[in-house]
Amino acid sequence: MRFEKYEGLGNDFVLVEEDDWHASGLGAPFVCDRHFGIGADGVLVLGPGRSVGSVGSMVVLNADGSRPEMCGNGLRCVALWLASRRGLQGALVIDTDSGPFACVVDGNQVAVEMGLARLEGSVTVSIDERSVSLERASLGNPHAVTFEPLSFEELAPKIAVHKAFPQGVNVEFVRDTGQALEVQVWERGAGPTLACGTGACAVAAVACATGRRKVGEEVTVRLPGGRLQVLVREDGRVRMMGPARRVFSGEIGP
Repeated sequence: MRFEKYEGLGNDFVLVEEDDWHASGLGAPFVCDRHFGIGADGVLVLGPGRSVGSVGSMVVLNADGSRPEMCGNGLRCVALWLASRRGLQGALVIDTDSGPFACVVDGNQVAVEMGLARLEGSVTVSIDERSVSLERASLGNPHAVTFEPLSFEELAPKIAVHKAFPQGVNVEFVRDTGQALEVQVWERGAGPTLACGTGACAVAAVACATGRRKVGEEVTVRLPGGRLQVLVREDGRVRMMGPARRVFSGEIGP
């Protein structure tokens, strides 16, 4: 199976074309294994466009083989791959399981129109006899955001599989420094990752809704792998901008 390895702020992916993926018979857990496979947070399967005007499609497979609806960092990587492989310029529309998204590639920086951030209200969960307050948001996939000073390593994996979220949830722990929102992310099916694009957008949307940031002004979200700039508009739609990078290419077999 031929593949390309890409990363966005250290959130790394194996990119493979649809026909090659199906012909290989390989699974995401093997390919993503960092000791016996290529090593990645997920696999991005690239196919033809599904909607009018789209230049391609992306299916995301987590390291455990599960299929999330959307991946913001992955989408930036796919946009850069399409632009470089096909010589495309300007806006690129890419289909995902959450619908089509418009991207603009400028060098290694990719801006993505992430669509509407849906704020789904607060929820308090009980974990180990401790109450944790969370703000729920969706960017095509579910997120639970907390600004409480809690132990990420201890609580995030338990929140991700809590019964309050039957389908599982991506979890963001946030510290507001004033200049930036510092975020740690636990992703469904992958665990702690260096970055999460949809998570950064969810955090920015919650910050605007709770008065921590202003709508219409860019928000700096600092993740372990680097920074993203996020703009939340008056209508609730979100734009994200950040880097993507090709790491290497190769072939792998069973």
